[in-house]
Amino acid sequence: MVQGFKNFLLRGDLIIIAVGLVVALAFNSLVMAFTGYIVTPIIDSLAGSGFNHQGVGFFINGQFINIGEFISAVIYFVIYMAVIYYALVVPYRNYMARTGTTVFGPPAPAPDTKSCPECLSSDLPAAATKCLHCASVVA
Repeated sequence: MVQGFKNFLLRGDLIIIAVGLVVALAFNSLVMAFTGYIVTPIIDSLAGSGFNHQGVGFFINGQFINIGEFISAVIYFVIYMAVIYYALVVPYRNYMARTGTTVFGPPAPAPDTKSCPECLSSDLPAAATKCLHCASVVA
């Protein structure tokens, strides 16, 4: 029973989905900070309503553009992604490398192919001597 649960947790698809979800959640906080602390005050200043905040930033038409909060969100995002990378991705990649599977690495090179001079199909393996489509001899 425990072995089945371990196999479920270590499936590649589940880990990839979990990392994607974590990245999406962290990116969500970055976007929320950008819109909440930069875009919204600019829009409010154009509308003529507003209130003052204190922090690192500047005023435009009485609206405070809170650059400090946005920088804080960027730093949070970078730290959060580093923790996810070193706590989840690196151990998982090492585990999968021991099983002979490459994950989170460069894509595998495309296999070499050649074209048939008769039917012009271009999906023939490089070692083929006959075309799969028209049976002509391929050099």
